[in-house]
This record gives sequence, structure tokens and C-alpha cells, in this order.
Amino acid sequence: MSSLIKAIRAIEILDSRGTPTVRVFVLLEDGTAAAASVPSGASTGEHEAVELRDSDTHRYNGKGVRKAVANVNEIIAPRLAGLDSSRQPEIDRLLIDLDGTPNKARLGANAILGVSQAVARAAAMSCGLPLYSYLGGAAARHVPVPMMNVINGGKHADSSLDFQEFMIMPRGAPNFAEALRYGAETFQALKRLLQERGHSTAVGDEGGFAPQLESNEAACELIVAAIERAGYRPGADIAIALDPAASSFFEGGKYRLTRSRQGEKTTAEMTALYQTWLDRFPIVSLEDGLAENDWDGFRALTEALGKRIQIVGDDILVTNPVYIGRAIAEGTCNAALIKLNQIGTVSETIDAIQLCRTAGWGFVISHRSGETEDSFMADFAVAMGGGQIKTGSLCRSERVAKYNRLLEIEDSLGATAVFGA
Repeated sequence: MSSLIKAIRAIEILDSRGTPTVRVFVLLEDGTAAAASVPSGASTGEHEAVELRDSDTHRYNGKGVRKAVANVNEIIAPRLAGLDSSRQPEIDRLLIDLDGTPNKARLGANAILGVSQAVARAAAMSCGLPLYSYLGGAAARHVPVPMMNVINGGKHADSSLDFQEFMIMPRGAPNFAEALRYGAETFQALKRLLQERGHSTAVGDEGGFAPQLESNEAACELIVAAIERAGYRPGADIAIALDPAASSFFEGGKYRLTRSRQGEKTTAEMTALYQTWLDRFPIVSLEDGLAENDWDGFRALTEALGKRIQIVGDDILVTNPVYIGRAIAEGTCNAALIKLNQIGTVSETIDAIQLCRTAGWGFVISHRSGETEDSFMADFAVAMGGGQIKTGSLCRSERVAKYNRLLEIEDSLGATAVFGA
């Protein structure tokens, strides 16, 4: 039987925010059928690959994806028919060439990524391999430490917090299953603390709580209290990771902490603030602590704090080998956030990760705020072996789907599974 592509089609579906996105179906000549769904971000870098929207205000407030769907069905599908699904780099290169723009603006990164992921999944199924083994080979056995978003702010919630994500990392657990338990118990302890203190326990886009707190620091204080309430040791069992998403509150050359009423800060003052927090809280990772175009500030931040914690670039790097290469050369950060839909194909994402590996950087496989139940990124994280994944909180099924898939993978690996990097 053949693993050649017989048919490809796409439809418009909804993501976790009720916003349209693309789902792609691939059928192979041997009868293998696979599908993949594309996530969507709210806090996006200006240099990300273009997510094609219809701009028809009479449908979904202009956010429909019929154009992207049509591009799959009418342009991409005929060109890929008859190609070998196992030749992922060649297929991804054809998709890039079909688009012909530097940022995938013609066909849409959402159309292109949906096809790229669905082809990879179909090829894995045709070979009789789990996706993580197909993409990562025999060495794919590292199950990642999760960064669990437990308090939301910024663009992800209507809270009083300027910073977008306050996360916990159960890195002291012996395996992923126990790490998930550590995180879930801490999440429930945090919920009880919020209730006791009269705060809302409604959740934001990524499943974290969105309370009205007096300051950004108060979120860290609550998390430490929740870790202890759950019976764990802050720092040893469970650490804190932050994603301020600083581009979202950078305006006119200043970082404006208006939600928490903490005034305006310069780049140097933000770095000093983070340094103070490191002395107070068990923080091990800081993502987008400065704005996406503040390259000099990022470099100074990494020089000041990079020996103590992981400095992660997201909006400044957008999973793009060009920006990652520049950041490596300039010492801008020491880790990259990796999002498949920021660059648009599986192969380009792997290229970005290889740059990180060569430089000795860390990397974190990440979801988006608008997610689907597709668990592709869970397999991808194990395949890439980076040891870290960021996929949201301990509620909302589109987040938990990734955790449950990682449980399945760890179980299937058995005694060969390695937790973390």
C-alpha cells in the first residue's frame, strides 16, 4: 500500500475562544486518514507568520477563515496530490514556495500549518508509529516539565494584572504523571485561597484564574501560598515561571503598569524589578520580560539575570530562525518559545529548534490562547526532547487534552521515559 497523498481538504471550525480556525484532513492512498487543527494567538509578535482572515464583517466579526480554507482546497490540495507524505521537508518547502511571500501572507500560515501538521500525522499513522516517534526517532523519550498557567492577566483576562501569565513548574516531581498531580493540587489550593480571600475564581483564556489583585507581586505571593497549602516546597518541588508579555504594556518608550497602578518604568527599572522578584520568589523562567523591539534591553536583561534564570524570547523571536540567529549572536536571551503557528510549517519549526540546540539554548514548546483539542504539540514536545512545554492551566479541555496525551506517551514509554530535559 502507498503512503502517497490521495486527497486534502479543509473546513472552518471554532477554537477555544469561539473564533474560527482551520482544520485540515489528509487521506493517503493506503486508506490512512488524519486531521490537524490550527491554534490562534491573542498576544502576537508583529513579525509572526500571517494568520489569514476574511475581513468580512458580516461573518464572525471579520475573523472567518473561508479564504484560508479555500486556499487549502483549491490551491494546495491539487499540488500535493500524489506526493509521498513521508517527505515532510519537501512538502513543507513546496507549501512555502506556493505561498511565495516572506510571511505566508498569500495562502495564510493557518492554511499552510494545518496541511503541514496533518501530513505529518498521516505519515506517522501510515508507518504504524506514534507521532512523537515518527518525528523524533528512537531517542524521543523525554517527557517535558509543564509550565502551568494558574493566574492570567494582560490580554488573556480582564484582571487587574499587567503581566499576562503566572505559571507553576512542578520540576521536582519524579515523572510527568506526578508533576501533573502536583500542579492540579496546587491549582485547587489556589482556588480555595482565592475563595477564602473573596476573589473571583473565574478563569481567563488559558484557564488560569483572573482575580482583581492589588499588584502584580500579589499574584506571586498567592502562588507561593498555594504551593505551601498543597503541601509542596516552593522552589524545590514547584517553581514559578513568568510571561509578562511586556509588548502589551509598552507604549511611548515606557513600560506602563496601568492595570495594577504601579506607574511607568524604563527598561532598566523593569530589569531591576525582576531582579527584586528573583530574591523574593522561586522564579526560574522569565518570558518576554521586555518588549519585542527592545533588543538592547533584552541583552542587558540577559546579562543581568541570565546566569540565575532562563530568559525566554517569544514575541522578539517568533520561532523564526532569522531572529533566533540574531539573538544567539547578540546574547539577547538564552531560550526560545517555540510555537508552530508563528512560523507556519513543521520543518521550519524543527529548524528553529535545531538553532537553539546548537547554541546550547533552552526551548519551550508552546500553545496559543486560542486552542483546539488537537494534541499535536504534546507529541511534538516529546519528539523534540527539549524538556519543557507550555500548554495552559489545569482546566479547560483544550488545555487538558495536551496533558492527557503526555500521560499516554509517558505510559507507552514505560521505564524508558525520562522526565524533563
